[in-house]
Amino acid sequence: MIRNLPAKWDLEADVVSIGSGGGGLCAAITAHDNGASAVVLERSDQVGGVTAYSMGEVWIPGNHHAAALGIKDSAESGYRYIKGLSMGYGHDTAMLNQAVHAPVALKYFEDRIGLKMCAIRKLPDYYYPHVEDSLAEGRYLEALPFPAATLGEWQFKTRVSPHVPYSMTHDEIFDNGGLANMINWDFSVMSERLSKDERCAGPGLAAYFVKGVLDRKIPLLTGVNAEELVVDGSRVVGLRATRDGKDFFVKANRGVVIAVSSYERNPDFAKTLGHQLNPVSMVMPGIDGAHLRLAGQAGARVARVPDVSMLGFHVPGEEQEEGVPLWRGALPFLGLPHTVLVNRAGKRFSNEAFYRSVYFALDIIDGATQTHPNFPCWAVFDSQAREKYPFGSLMPGQEMPEELGTTADSIEALADKIGVDVHGLAATVAAFNGYCETGDDPEFKRGTFPWGALMCGDPTRKPNANLGPLLKPPFYAVQLHRMAGGGICAAGVVADHHCRAIGWDNKPIEGLYVAGNSVARLDNGALMQSGITNARGMTHGYLAGRHAAGNPSDLLQKEMDRLGL
Repeated sequence: MIRNLPAKWDLEADVVSIGSGGGGLCAAITAHDNGASAVVLERSDQVGGVTAYSMGEVWIPGNHHAAALGIKDSAESGYRYIKGLSMGYGHDTAMLNQAVHAPVALKYFEDRIGLKMCAIRKLPDYYYPHVEDSLAEGRYLEALPFPAATLGEWQFKTRVSPHVPYSMTHDEIFDNGGLANMINWDFSVMSERLSKDERCAGPGLAAYFVKGVLDRKIPLLTGVNAEELVVDGSRVVGLRATRDGKDFFVKANRGVVIAVSSYERNPDFAKTLGHQLNPVSMVMPGIDGAHLRLAGQAGARVARVPDVSMLGFHVPGEEQEEGVPLWRGALPFLGLPHTVLVNRAGKRFSNEAFYRSVYFALDIIDGATQTHPNFPCWAVFDSQAREKYPFGSLMPGQEMPEELGTTADSIEALADKIGVDVHGLAATVAAFNGYCETGDDPEFKRGTFPWGALMCGDPTRKPNANLGPLLKPPFYAVQLHRMAGGGICAAGVVADHHCRAIGWDNKPIEGLYVAGNSVARLDNGALMQSGITNARGMTHGYLAGRHAAGNPSDLLQKEMDRLGL
């Protein structure tokens, strides 16, 4: 029992959202539309959160856009897909809750704030066609280009992303040959969009939610850092923040919604909660686990599922805010033709064109040697790859900085330079080149996942978009770093189906809600499917806002009754 009420409050609202990503913004919008006053607090000087850093994909089975295209799907099918791939780490009710409410939340925001979405054509589920209930297209959605000038004074306070081509839609990217063939894109479209500041991908999605808040005149305060919750007995009634170096007390009559993403910029949390050693991060510096610090004060329970490990690299000279190095994800480049990923033995250890294969393999421990045999690791490629394809921000044909990687005139010399087993790497490249001749990778089935062929391959190569031999010197090697999951974390706060934080007594903590990446991923378990994260933020915000405003959804119970659960 805690009682730490201030002598006076500096601001008051029914619902207080901490964090200005999709979860916090959607909670404020929904609470307002259900008759409650709301306010959004943001630590940094820019709004949009990790939502704005993403590719903007929103993965929702059973959505109405797919239905309009004649694609047969349902929320129940999506639930079965997630459940089948969760490996038992998820909770059935949490998975079903997300499945049944995501299509409803999508339609709600389209109707209420003018969110404009469309289905991304040709983009399949990760595990299509290998898993039952997977689909070839229809579940991935993206926002139509958003005219950022309509944000007024907030136009340049709303984040854009250094990681994604935010002036192009997915369909335009795919129609121009995919990420691999960036050099062939129609840059006149990109130029026109940039000149008008029409935003696509994550920056566009976040901007729609920011506009929804602004249109409702919901206060959106930046430079406000939440320090601790204010609790009256067993109920959260507000928070103490700091603003301009002074205490700033905000009263929440109906609830506080914590939606601050993950903890990956906190090395201690990354190691002890996420089991990742010294990961780098692609997100903004403030993503340090504030949700755990805040909710922990009120006794919130924490749960974890398997990590979303990634790999990344830093192009010398590239920085993001506050002089922090800009780390880029290696995902789109590892599965390109003329490229392999190898460990210190010089061996491939995964399907480079399917990051779920790569990143689970990183976590393997050899009990005989008590080592991670697949880390450290290197991307190895030849001059054909440099002539044809981008590598991070390096365009085809652009010279690779010496600080980024190592160059040699033979595979053997390259292995010797980077400290990898010479015979192992030579044998690996020789075997891989043979697979490229046949178009079949018998070791790791590279190129057999359509998602990987589209996102990590060259669709112009036949018969396998992900295979191409390493033949042409000079050869290159880039040592890769462990990277946290871009805001997607292993551990989070446990929540019920209304997104109320749950205590260690398994009871809801009155007045405390969580949304987005602050919530334990019990609604997908061991599975990560791109687009789930943005869908979770939108759905959690919708559910938390409704409940806090006194209008909770009863859809989950109806669906459980229908399914006999």
